[in-house]
Amino acid sequence: MPDNAAGLTLDIARNGSTVIVRCHGRLVAGVDHVLYDNIRQLIPDARRIVLDLTDLSRMDSMGLGALVRLYVSARAAGCSLELINLGKQVRLLLKTANLMSAFATVGEHGIKLG
Repeated sequence: MPDNAAGLTLDIARNGSTVIVRCHGRLVAGVDHVLYDNIRQLIPDARRIVLDLTDLSRMDSMGLGALVRLYVSARAAGCSLELINLGKQVRLLLKTANLMSAFATVGEHGIKLG
């Protein structure tokens, strides 16, 4: 699902009640709605959503806000939201926002939200 203006794309794959979303590009102001709107639609039919951030080159505070909003929506619906394969910049942003300690670690590649 390409976003022409900002270059954020999402590859979505379903495996039963689990949805894996591979994010490519930049999750920044102006495109954070691309992630939020697409993932929000998946929540009612999923028990687990995994966001693979391997190819996410940058995230800013608006992108972080989209992740937090998705976490709240998923949790309210009884769905878990996980982040895997965090890059250095994304990990640093989460630490700076003091959110790393709020979430349980999933292996060495990511954190679990919920």
